Amino acid sequence: ALPVPREPPGRLRSPRCPRAQAAPPARSFQVDYEGGCFRKDGAAFRYVSGSLHYARVPRRAWRHRLLRMYMSGLSALQVYVPWNYHEPLPGVYDFAGERDVEAFLDLTAQLGLLVILRPGPYICAEWDMGGLPAWLLWKPDIVLRSSDPDYLAAVDSWLRVLLPKIKPRLYQNGGNIISVQVENEYGSYYACDYDYLRHLLGTFRALLGPEVLLFTTDGTRAEELRCGTLPGLYATVDFGPGAPWKRIRHEGPVSDLLQALVIISADSNITEAFGAQRLVQPKGPLVNSEYYTGWLDYWGEAHASVSSARVARGLEDMLRLGANVNMRWTISPRCFPWPGADFKDRYKPVTTSYDYDAPLSEAGDPTEKLFAIRTVISKFQALPVGPMPPATPKRAYGRVALHKYADLLDVLDVLCPSGPIQSQFPLTFEAIKQVQGFVLYRTLLPRHVPAPATLSAPPRSVCDRGYVMLQKEYQGTLERDGRTALQVAGREGDTLDVLLENTGRISFGANSSDFKGLLGNLSLGSIPLRGWLLYPLAIDPAVRQGWPHAAPTKSSSGARAGPAFYTGAFESPGGTWDTFVQFPGWSKVRPCVRGGEGSSGAQLILLSPLQGQLWINGFNLGRYWPRRGPQQTLFVPSSVLLADRPNNITVLELEGAPPAPSLLFLDRPIFNTTLSRSVGAAK
Repeated sequence: ALPVPREPPGRLRSPRCPRAQAAPPARSFQVDYEGGCFRKDGAAFRYVSGSLHYARVPRRAWRHRLLRMYMSGLSALQVYVPWNYHEPLPGVYDFAGERDVEAFLDLTAQLGLLVILRPGPYICAEWDMGGLPAWLLWKPDIVLRSSDPDYLAAVDSWLRVLLPKIKPRLYQNGGNIISVQVENEYGSYYACDYDYLRHLLGTFRALLGPEVLLFTTDGTRAEELRCGTLPGLYATVDFGPGAPWKRIRHEGPVSDLLQALVIISADSNITEAFGAQRLVQPKGPLVNSEYYTGWLDYWGEAHASVSSARVARGLEDMLRLGANVNMRWTISPRCFPWPGADFKDRYKPVTTSYDYDAPLSEAGDPTEKLFAIRTVISKFQALPVGPMPPATPKRAYGRVALHKYADLLDVLDVLCPSGPIQSQFPLTFEAIKQVQGFVLYRTLLPRHVPAPATLSAPPRSVCDRGYVMLQKEYQGTLERDGRTALQVAGREGDTLDVLLENTGRISFGANSSDFKGLLGNLSLGSIPLRGWLLYPLAIDPAVRQGWPHAAPTKSSSGARAGPAFYTGAFESPGGTWDTFVQFPGWSKVRPCVRGGEGSSGAQLILLSPLQGQLWINGFNLGRYWPRRGPQQTLFVPSSVLLADRPNNITVLELEGAPPAPSLLFLDRPIFNTTLSRSVGAAK
């Protein structure tokens, strides 16, 4: 057991804030607008904080992560609350086990950390749909993050459940939550709906009381700050070290503080960013609510990295200015099954790992960057006494052979026990109330196709990847912002299957209404296809309940390509350890026989990029995509593994495994490798 520190870290005092306040309230956290600082119990106070996403970290690891943050000298913790994590279906709430946010908050208080809470309702966080529940899109005309009555009704219902859990934990009520964010980076959203922000302000005040400090966070561009701020909400900004932020022109006198910023700061990025805050928040403390210590990764791009020296230098510059700073600190070992996506000219899904090049690694281990930041903090306060908890032990379990269990098309009775939905034309996931995962779309060829004809989808109507099979033979993959047509040949009445995969809803961009599935109809040549059967697949629940390991053995179709399940097992006697799993050799050229008159028989199909999902003991570890990269390994926390019996592996490979498939368990991660690019790979 790790020791619980009893003394809080040293208090950081703003150099411009008077030391005392007459007759301070017994327990309060307030803004001193004239003094330019926060006041905690009447005394000048400044925080250095780090972000931790409890929803992405196994509960057994919460304490370890938090203690490392505390021992780094942080005085506060910033916490997101994902709405869709706790209300997966309308009116169905889950705060148990891994989702027990109250237990997490109580643990932060036990460890002496203050909390800056970010309950949304939109949080971004590279989380699926920015934390908004996908079931909101069951009303296709709903306008998210606006004063749309349907949206506000859902928001109010959620906040009436969440915020009463928060109120007793507010600082003025004896807890450790010093401030609460309203919405998140709303100025980056197209709606710019002040009525919506006013509604949220009223709801938060009604449910949390008049004393709690409520704030907003936005980027530093003028239009972001114009649409994201509101009187009654303290305005803060977010930015990273040395980024080329857009210069904001300001007519009129410049405050003394801004002049001081120009003189003191060696980094013009910091000068401009805090100058932008001053344009909308002329008085009060300087606050960077998200100091980017790294960046997220997208599939098909290089692993993001920001140097430790650059991060440390930016932090020191801000602290010398008296600013309050929250850093991306320890993010997560995983996004799955809640990965988000960005939309920046094209759809950009986020990788499973949310390592972020943060001060704590995805396994929660201290990095060089952490110690560089800790050194900076030590220049402004005394650090807690005691050693930094060391890295957790890792184990390379070695190679584990896998065996094909069944093709996905042969187990639809298990994965869709209620049977298919009939529709003349394709329906979206939302129309059939499928929140995540996969839907199989099935129809019949309407005519004889002796020579290859074009099977095509309208642009951006495949959301997000469609794996095409004809008579159970894999034909290729259609992709959003990528390949939208294939050549197929077959007979009238042949079965055409398209397995649609949701690779993450947009969490940041112009519009987060990201519908999934086939958004338009497929055509064969010039003929639209009709008469569809839709199978909403419940793969994750089936695997969590022990399938296929607890099911009778099936006779598989051997080396056929296309979506299929593979199983294996390994043991961890004497205890369990964190590990990382790699997919060696899952990139082969495989023969495939395509049916239909005019077919040349056996053909070579390049199975690239290989992609699928992995479960161990029913726990979904996420998406692997080694051919697209950069992520090559999936983190396996020790809490997932068993020491007293075999650990069951389930793999859903979507395009085709090698002839002798296996997994390789390593004692280190591999992030920055992109082996190849496919048509439509993200740029």
